[in-house]
Amino acid sequence: MKWKSISRMGDRGILIEFPQEISEKILQTILEAKTALSKINLEQKVEITNTYHSLLISYPSAIRDIYSELKVVSNILRATNISKNIDKRIFKIPVCYEAEYAPDLNEVAELKNIKKEELISLHSTPEYLVYFTGFLPGFLYLGGLNQKIATPRKITPRKIVTKGSVGIAEDQTGIYPQESPGGWQIIGRTPLNLFCAKSKIPSPFVAGDFVQFHPVSNSEYFQIEEEVKQGIYEFEIIKING
Repeated sequence: MKWKSISRMGDRGILIEFPQEISEKILQTILEAKTALSKINLEQKVEITNTYHSLLISYPSAIRDIYSELKVVSNILRATNISKNIDKRIFKIPVCYEAEYAPDLNEVAELKNIKKEELISLHSTPEYLVYFTGFLPGFLYLGGLNQKIATPRKITPRKIVTKGSVGIAEDQTGIYPQESPGGWQIIGRTPLNLFCAKSKIPSPFVAGDFVQFHPVSNSEYFQIEEEVKQGIYEFEIIKING
């Protein structure tokens, strides 16, 4: 198990830092560590969250013996082996790239000197890795964007970005799970609900899942939107055993 450092984070947290890379291999290591730590009895019941290259163990109250707790965490990490084969889930997400849903599509295509049809193809072809959620509940940070369409955030963020909007920011892509201010380049929209606080499982996605976008027409968008409203739409998920 390779990590860079383990340190105290205030009086209620422990931070584990891994190599400063955005890669599937690093994420696999982080998720294995997260799983191992969630199975042991630490001093208190904790919450463990991950980013691209770190894990934060958050305690509900001050850690009584930080040195003993750091030792426990270090020993667990050293004893954890990385699996060579991991089961894979790929969520197929319908996206409409028509102009009314994609206010920045033409601008991004012009900036990258490609046709919008090529931009759509380059965006919808990869299987994007879910690294973590953040910014908004259910907002997926997806890695794997083709560098040919990597685009900086907008200089002036929008005050309102519509729920379901699919955007690009630098070398990432993501989906706004609810209406929100935001500065990502919006190139499409999905009719799906990606987060529901009232549901037993608010979001079906976890770090380590994959997402692939599927272009749909206006009429297909409306059809799927109606199925979502009626509660009969089911996510298309491809499962691959490791």
